[in-house]
Amino acid sequence: MAHAAETVMVNRPIAEVFEFLADGMNEQKWRPEVVSIELVDGTGPGVGTTYAQSMKGPAGRTIKGDYRITRYEAPTRMDFETIAGPARPLGSFVLREIVPGTTEVTFTIDLTPKGAMVLMKGMITKQVASEAANIHNVPKAMGA
Repeated sequence: MAHAAETVMVNRPIAEVFEFLADGMNEQKWRPEVVSIELVDGTGPGVGTTYAQSMKGPAGRTIKGDYRITRYEAPTRMDFETIAGPARPLGSFVLREIVPGTTEVTFTIDLTPKGAMVLMKGMITKQVASEAANIHNVPKAMGA
């Protein structure tokens, strides 16, 4: 299994940070690999909300990365599962208010390679780590 976790401090209240992360339409603001995103199921953040996502893939190709929210405990935790595309990672955001107005966010991604992907373990581990590191873009994306 490829696993990565990154933590960042955001100088914003916990509820504001959670709301930003829970709204998939903000993905392009902090994840440079996201080419487009669209809400396809659900009326807003919550369990079952599904987003269709296109991402930059290998050799300049665009790949799917659609995902669904599987756990939603505002303002402290949100989990998701990727439901379309060549890789199907699971992820979570765990938020903790350090002091009023400062929020710690830990972004975790786990991917169990299947089939031919098992042969690309090194590349997959690097990609998962890179994706988790994107959480460090959140403070700037939020103007914090």
